Amino acid sequence: MRVDFGVLGPVLAWDETGEAVSLKGPMHRAVLARLLVARRHVVPVSRLGEDLWEEPPADAVGTIRTFVAGLRRALEPDRPPRAPARLLVTEGPGYALRAAHDEVDAWRFEKAAGSRGDLRPADLVSRLTDALGSWRGPAYADFADEPWVRAERSRLTELRLHAVERRAEAQIALGAAAEAVPDLDAHVAEHPWREDAWQLLALALYRSGRQADALSVVRRARKMLSDRLGVDPGPRLRRLEADLLQQADHLDPGPGGTADQVWAQAAAAYESAVASRARTRLESTAGLMRDLAVTGGDGLEAARRHRVAAVAAAEQLGDPELTARVIGIYDVPAIWTRSDDPVQAEWLVGAAERTLQLLPAANHGAAQGRLLATIAVESRGTLPTEPATTGAGAGARAFQAARQAERIARRLNNPSLLAFALNGLFMQTFHRAGLAARRDAIGAEVVSLSAHNDLVTYEVLGHLIRLQSRCALADFSGADQHAAAANTLSERHELPLVSVFTTWYQALRASMTQPLRTAESAYKEAADRLDGAGMPGLQRGLLPLARLSLYVRHNRPALIAEMDGRTDWGPYEPWVRPVLLVSQGHDDAARHVLRDIASPPRDLMFEALWCLVAQAAIRVDDRAVMRRASLQLEPASAELAGAGSGLITLGPVSGQLNALASALARP
Repeated sequence: MRVDFGVLGPVLAWDETGEAVSLKGPMHRAVLARLLVARRHVVPVSRLGEDLWEEPPADAVGTIRTFVAGLRRALEPDRPPRAPARLLVTEGPGYALRAAHDEVDAWRFEKAAGSRGDLRPADLVSRLTDALGSWRGPAYADFADEPWVRAERSRLTELRLHAVERRAEAQIALGAAAEAVPDLDAHVAEHPWREDAWQLLALALYRSGRQADALSVVRRARKMLSDRLGVDPGPRLRRLEADLLQQADHLDPGPGGTADQVWAQAAAAYESAVASRARTRLESTAGLMRDLAVTGGDGLEAARRHRVAAVAAAEQLGDPELTARVIGIYDVPAIWTRSDDPVQAEWLVGAAERTLQLLPAANHGAAQGRLLATIAVESRGTLPTEPATTGAGAGARAFQAARQAERIARRLNNPSLLAFALNGLFMQTFHRAGLAARRDAIGAEVVSLSAHNDLVTYEVLGHLIRLQSRCALADFSGADQHAAAANTLSERHELPLVSVFTTWYQALRASMTQPLRTAESAYKEAADRLDGAGMPGLQRGLLPLARLSLYVRHNRPALIAEMDGRTDWGPYEPWVRPVLLVSQGHDDAARHVLRDIASPPRDLMFEALWCLVAQAAIRVDDRAVMRRASLQLEPASAELAGAGSGLITLGPVSGQLNALASALARP
């Protein structure tokens, strides 16, 4: 069990779940604190006795052993009887606490506070802010009067004060001087003898446009030092006072600066100028979230969350034109056909539909087009599953919205809107199998349109669409070219999510040419790229499905049978289950599952999942399901099953159709 120790405040311990560990009485805490002060070194029992009591009792050694035994039970409750302790160990004449360096808050703080001077100011501010946030009060707060802790408390306190000043210095360097002022003001009030802090406060005020306040601070520092310590300010503070009076050039950061400085200064100016303009802020938020989304990981998740909040806030203002702008500005390209958050997507579609109803028809063609494109993109994965329902429900509405958005964009000759609309149209080209050529044409237009109008993210989207389509059509040399083009653009324009898809494509290529184990390793490497990418709609169940596709193509039923267990198949489970059952010899169970099996979702995995269902149906001679599979797969007879995803394949659809035909021809 992991135990974390806290000494930046009262001495505490927490288990791996974050629950506080009961440390018994105050003497048990004192023993623990004394051992923590020793920093993993042995403290002899005799020294412990001297430190714990002014006059150690006659049975001090036995009493200390009792305290140690109680602490061991608290810190390692699952340790078997008579098993050696891991944390609080007996060594030679005494005891040592063998906590790891990342298990004590003070030790973690020291590492962060000692961060290298070559860190970017933004990184330094972030690191020191996190480190300072770990302080819950004075170090070793419940043992402040003990002689054995004084030196350690003083050392940690000095580190904290220095960290406060380093963070303020980095904030000023960033151009965020105003943000540094409140903490520095409190800092000098509590520690008036720290001249560096007074100097930083004065400089922060000056760079915040508060010259008079900056001079007042220097004079307040002079009086404080004189009244309390009987000394005059040092040469640096005196020189700063003179420079402030003369408005010396070097006090201003000047034009230009680092990207971090420019960002911080612009953000501060925006905060000051647009403080009360809710409508402007909401539009800016939506635009910022659009840019944040393409950074991936936490940025993508945060963008989705804040986007919904901005739309909801816009709706509350009762201004449909504003709401239309806030919704429509988020034209982030989408390549995967399953939403990362279906509930959120459904809500956004509803908001777009409501806004369309309220938006005046006149002079709002572009806004209407963006709302319609939003409906088409956010409705991905909602196409009806069976042919009998085609043309009804959400799928039909989304396809209609995509077509309307496309017509509006072409009529207005609006390239960015047309790229957005074509993205929506791409998402709605899955109403049947075998449409890779149609999607390839859409991708080609998106590439051409974007390249001529500097729409970089959509140019990447076009290449990824074409990569998928060329894979489906078994044109891997063409897919290679589009993967390379997407990678080049992503590196030039810092679009990290692109490499997720191109790495998976390389794994698909390996699966077509390399031995089984090599291909498995390639897929594992690709799956690692998805960790933290912020795309659960793509990630969940994908690696197991990729491995299954390998085992099916290599005819390895034993490996398939081993996969069931605790594998998380995510959204693919219903269509994978029959294959798993037949691989384990459970034909009757497979028949039962196949009897009521629904069609897979009409998306990039449609053909692949039908092929899996078809193989199970052939094995158990379920002719009704075989006929369904044949009917659904026939339009894709010239394609590779699943390869349209750019991620996996189950081989030629024609091969599966031939197997179905042979099985159905049997008496």
